[in-house]
Parts: sequence; C-alpha cells; structure tokens
Amino acid sequence: MPISLVRPALALVLLGGCSLGPAYHAPQLDLPASYRAAATEGGTWPAEDWWQGFASPELDALIADARANSPDIQAAVARVRQADAQLRLAGASLWPVVGVSASEQWARSAISRRVGSQLVPTGRYGESRSFSVGPTVSWEADLWGRLAAGREAAASAALATRFDERSVALSVVAAVASTWFQALALQDRVDVATRNLGDAERILAAITARAQAGTASQLDVSQQAALVAGVRARIPGLRSQLEQQVNALGVLTGRAPAAITVRPGTLATLALPSVAPGLPSELLARRPDVAAAEADLRGANANIKAARAAFFPSVTLSGRAGFENIALATLFGPGSLFASAVATAAQSIFDGGARSATLERNRGRYDELLANYRRAVIEAFTDVENALQAWRYSSEQEGLSREAVATSQRAADIARAQLLAGTIDLIAVLNAQNTLFSNLDTLAQVRLARFQALLALYKALGGGWSAAELAPPPA
Repeated sequence: MPISLVRPALALVLLGGCSLGPAYHAPQLDLPASYRAAATEGGTWPAEDWWQGFASPELDALIADARANSPDIQAAVARVRQADAQLRLAGASLWPVVGVSASEQWARSAISRRVGSQLVPTGRYGESRSFSVGPTVSWEADLWGRLAAGREAAASAALATRFDERSVALSVVAAVASTWFQALALQDRVDVATRNLGDAERILAAITARAQAGTASQLDVSQQAALVAGVRARIPGLRSQLEQQVNALGVLTGRAPAAITVRPGTLATLALPSVAPGLPSELLARRPDVAAAEADLRGANANIKAARAAFFPSVTLSGRAGFENIALATLFGPGSLFASAVATAAQSIFDGGARSATLERNRGRYDELLANYRRAVIEAFTDVENALQAWRYSSEQEGLSREAVATSQRAADIARAQLLAGTIDLIAVLNAQNTLFSNLDTLAQVRLARFQALLALYKALGGGWSAAELAPPPA
C-alpha cells in the first residue's frame, strides 16, 4: 500500500471506535427500606432448586421433565441462540472483510482502418484476453462508534433473551408446582367428600333401621337420604377437576396426558419450607424480568449512539493485490504483480429528515423502555408484598380452619351419639353434619391457598436466581 494511504489509514484506525454517547447510567430509583408486609420469621433466600423444599419426589420428577421438555423453555432457548447469532453478526461488521477474486476477461472487436476522415471496417477481428487473481480487503473505519454501538445493542439484546429464558423457566416451574398442588388439593377434597359420604350413609342406615322399628319417620329418612345424595353428587365434579389438572401437567412437561403416570396424593404430607424475602434493595438483582428490562434499556441507549453516529461521514478502506497478465502461462511472473488501495468517504447531504427521525424514534424508544423498567421494579416489589400478605393471612386462616374442623367434629360426634340414643332430633344432626362437611372442604382449600402463597413468594423473589450468576453472551 502506498505511503500516502498508509498514514491516513493508520490515523483512521487510531480514531476508530470513538463514541458520541450518551453513556449509559442506571436509572435512579426510590427503593423502600423494607417491605410493608411482615417478613417471615427465620428462613433463607430461595435456593436454585427451591422446589425440593416441599419434599415431594413426584413434584421433583415433574419439574425435571418440564425443565428438559417444556416447549416454552425450548422456544426461549432457541431465542437465545438467535440473539447470540445476531450478536456475532453485529460484531463481524467491526472486522475487515477478506476475500479472494479471480477473473478472466475476453473481448472480440472489429478492426477498422481510417480512409480519409472515416473509419472503414476491414472485415477482420481482433481478440484480447486477460487473467487476474489475488486477495481483496475491505474495512469500514468505525470513526464515530456506529458499528460498536450496533454491537452493544446486539449484546444487550442477547443478554435480555437470557434473562427472558430464566423468566420463562421460572414461570414453567411455578406453573408445574401450582398445578400439582391444585391436583393434591382436589384429591384431598375428593377424599373428604368420600369420607363424608361414608359417614352420611352410616347415619342413613341407622335412621332407616329406626324407621323400620317405628322410632323414626319417613321424613327423617328422606332428609338424610337427600344429604347423602348431595354429597355423592359433588364427587364426580371434583374428580373431573382433578383429571383436568393432571392433564394440564402434560402441556407443561411436554408430554401427552396419557404419558402422565403420577397420581396425586395429599397436601397434608408435604413440607412447607421457610423463606426470607431479604431487603428490597436485593430484589432487583434477583428478578430476571427486571434484569431483562434493564438490558433492553441498555440496548436502546446504544441505538441512540448509533443514530447519532449516522450524521457523520462513513469511511471505507479497500485494497486489492495479486497478479494480472494477458497470458495465463506467465500470470504468476514478477512482472504481473499489482496492488491497489482506495479510501472512500461518504456523507449524506439531504435525506428528507430520515436520520433526525431515526434519532428521535430511538430516543422515544428509550423513554418507553425506561418507563417499562420502572414499572417492572414496582411490580416486583408489589409481587413480594402481595405474596407476603397472602402467606401471612392464609397461615392464619388455616389455623382458624383447623379449629373450626375440630369444633365441628366434636359437635357431629355428639349429635351422632345422641341420635343413636334417641335424645335428639334429625335437624340438629343434619346441621352438625353439614357444618363438619363444609369445614373439612374449606380446610382443604385453605391449605391449598397457603401452598399457593408460598409458591407465589418464591416466584416473586426470582426463584433463587441472580443476574450475577449469568455468564455474559459470547463476544
């Protein structure tokens, strides 16, 4: 390359990568010092495998299937691969493009001779042929940081897709656990209804025997038979809901419903692990959705840089070298060696306001994503507050429900004994039975609400994941 071109090229290399800003700064946030809801006593921050704290091997197996086979997680992983490829594509623009070219040119033209002031064809033709081969190089000097800003935006997008993948995985895991808990609660309700049906049928048999002995009326028999029929009629509906929850696990685990072989047991055997929400200032590093929102914000800031750089000239250096000769046999001789270099600068003079509009659009996009980020932060704190409140009140409600069941169980036992002794009328027995049945069913639902509240707290805290643990995307 001639000295006259080497010096400017070196200067361009030294200038390349200059950024026109703006530099990214994390948004200023007004973070609360503590959560308004009372924090759980003791407990630890969620571990990465937090669901194992429920001590359910069936749940562990379902979550393992979901993490490996969930279509939603697989789609999110595929989006990460796409973003990584886009990042490599953006980074490639910062490097020279090196190629090789080979050509053969042939031309045939008529030979003319001059007669006076005119050219007259001679009827003969002449041919020319030339050959060339050699490498080519082209490189755009990123003087204003436009290409670097494009790569920065692509890197932010790649990082955001990783955070999104973690959000999807957390949502899928939480959905599996929630569906499994609902299935267990429905099985508990089926068991309660079956037990209640057995108790009601035994009382019906006793009343029927008394009616046959003349100590009870047919009205008494009919009233107890109506109670039995009502309890029996509830069971098919509960079983239907139970089967639907089991079928829903197939969608979450990427399997057909027929392939789901686990059968629900009972919520009563599961553990309720303790978890601590920590400080609000720690939450932002634990929520993948908040991290994704900030990554999008970084990318939007980089796009503003690129839009600003578009107002300045683009400079491209290109060079070509090799061998060129009219004879293939002597193509690679010393006399056939050639080299050329070109520096090109391009600047738009008038574009109808396109660059200004692009810059304003990117600024507007940044403001939109800034608002989205602040909303994500507020929603994160709200999710934790709501989960803490739900956990607190569902725990209190379960304790009260257990007391109500114990009290109504004693009342039902007394009423049953007095009925058999003939010292109480059937109305009191029916009321005692209805109260017990209702309280037992309510307890099963309240227990589910408590599990769901704890699950919501795990999810609100980010499920044991931290942005600091995520490896950066490849360069």
